[in-house]
Amino acid sequence: MFSDEITKYDWDAITQHIAQKSASDVEVALSKRVCDIEDFMALISPAAAPYIERMAHLSRQYTQERYGKVMSMYIPMYITNSCTNHCVYCGFNHNNPMPRTILTMQEIEQECQAIKRLAPFENLLIVTGENPRDAGVAYIEKALQTARPYFSNLSIEVMPLKSEDYYRLTQSGLNGVVCFQETYNAKRYKLYHPKGMKSNYEWRLNGYDRMGQAGVHKIGMGVLIGLEDWRTDVTFMALHLQYLRKHYWRTRYSVNFPRLRPSAGGFPPNVIMNDRELAQLIFAFRIFDHDVDISVSTRETPHFRNHITTLGATSMSAGSKTEPGGYYTYPQALEQFSVSDERTPCEVEAAIKAAGYEVVWKDWDKIFD
Repeated sequence: MFSDEITKYDWDAITQHIAQKSASDVEVALSKRVCDIEDFMALISPAAAPYIERMAHLSRQYTQERYGKVMSMYIPMYITNSCTNHCVYCGFNHNNPMPRTILTMQEIEQECQAIKRLAPFENLLIVTGENPRDAGVAYIEKALQTARPYFSNLSIEVMPLKSEDYYRLTQSGLNGVVCFQETYNAKRYKLYHPKGMKSNYEWRLNGYDRMGQAGVHKIGMGVLIGLEDWRTDVTFMALHLQYLRKHYWRTRYSVNFPRLRPSAGGFPPNVIMNDRELAQLIFAFRIFDHDVDISVSTRETPHFRNHITTLGATSMSAGSKTEPGGYYTYPQALEQFSVSDERTPCEVEAAIKAAGYEVVWKDWDKIFD
């Protein structure tokens, strides 16, 4: 399990090591076709800031070699906001006074139909709060079965499950799982997740192993930018990705770097990452891993998403609603967080095409098939 592997690394030592990276370290990293974790730390370090144009060029080159000039589109569908966790940064925090909703299968089908009227999406991400008693594995399984006639590729972002439960869901149409570790800082993790199942750091951390053991076809990873030092957090995520590729090599992987957005809890970010730093991170990850799918969601502004289209991103969401039933059933419900890009899918598609890229509505595996 990765919880054993991660004990080999010290958070503070990694932080200091990144800060000590020099311009010559960056030059060495940029000269390599295949980078290791030391090179990655150099590319995300402050020393790499003057090299961002060179990094952008390499990121574009490697992305186009692997993916061509194509952007895959997906859309999230929130089906519950009922949650037993007390995450201090999340709008679905159990303590937040808000109406709680668990969509029925009929309502889920209506949401699917509404999404298909927006655009020809084939890649759906089903999102829930963490309420295993009222919206557990059986509920998620029924939701997958309900959505399957409408979408060729189904992923979930739900509470971490047992390996046998992940396998069960793959038999009901599940293609991928997205799970954000939020932060790899074990000492401070519980400050942000004081109560609920999500407060169990190791259970969440080892969830990716359980996905791999169950044969989940695609695993999505991410940390929430704004909680801890982002450079250290993404280094641990890069180490985690390396570990997963070694142990579950048949599985495909994606990464996402969501920046903390306003939500009902009003939690202020501890760390601010500007657009240039986010671009540097995306370039660094593409140079580090040429094959990983890099997703950029509607948390980011239209300006940023338009510019990153040709420089490393391979998947984007569009038209996203972050409240359960937001497409049809309850369009005015309380959202999990505020989106930044409120353009319609057609407007996002037009912007991508204006950049000289093709838009596809399927997931990458379906495209390659």
